Parts: sequence; structure tokens; C-alpha cells
Amino acid sequence: EVDARRCISYLTIELKGSMPPEMRPLIGNRIYGCDDCQLVCPWNRFAHKSVEADFAVRQGLDDVALTELFAWDEATFKERLAGSAVYRIGHEQWLRNIAVALGNAPKNAEVLAALQARAQDVSPLVREHVAWALEQHNFANSEVNLSESQSRKYE
Repeated sequence: EVDARRCISYLTIELKGSMPPEMRPLIGNRIYGCDDCQLVCPWNRFAHKSVEADFAVRQGLDDVALTELFAWDEATFKERLAGSAVYRIGHEQWLRNIAVALGNAPKNAEVLAALQARAQDVSPLVREHVAWALEQHNFANSEVNLSESQSRKYE
């Protein structure tokens, strides 16, 4: 029997509020569902790829860095995702999901800078998940000032 509360699609799409901390590492870099169950379903070996345009990969979202998506303000989110199923989760949940994915990403200056830029977000939900992500990279909000460390890099 499948526990739907552990489903990545449930956690990233349907769950409102905080994602359980024990589930966050299991999300990997997924920010909106996963469909792994569709890939392994034995019945789907008979399925054919849809030719419907609504199911095609959306240009501009198929090869973009998580850090770029994390920088989107609400207006950009609404503009870029209008007409997409992703739109329904809203900007705050979008940022929550990306914070988790960045917490699971390899540690680098770009990831840390993106997280630090959202560390004081107006949303408590986003701040909570950013703090968790920074902890995954061994940084707490008060321990990192990336603008200083990056400026020293170029001296």
C-alpha cells in the first residue's frame, strides 16, 4: 500500500504549509511533482507519448537553473507560469519547494547566495525552508555573509 503523505507530488503540490523535515532530503531537486510512479507503472509500458501541446515541455523552463527560478518575484512567477499547472501552487509554495531543492543541491557560492538572498523573505514558510537549506550546507542565517566573502574572492 502506498502512503500518499510520502508522495513527492503530494509534498510539492498538494501540501500546504511546512514540508516535514524528514521528507525534505528525499525530494532531491524536484520542485513540482515527480511522476516516477508513472515511469515504473507496468501498465504504462502500453502507453504512447501524447501529441497534445498542453503536455509538451514548456520552453524556457526545461533548462533553467534553480537559482534563477528562486530569484523570481511574484509578478514574474505569474507571468511565466500563466496557463501552467504549476501556477496553481502559488509563488510562496514555489519558493518553498525551490528552497528544499537548493538545500539538496551541491554546495556552491551561487546556491548559497540565492538562499541568503531569501533568508529574510516576508513569508515565514519560505524563511523556514531557506534556514533548513542553509543548514544542509552547514550555514545558519547568521553565519554567512556572502557579499563579503565574494568581494574578498576578487581582491
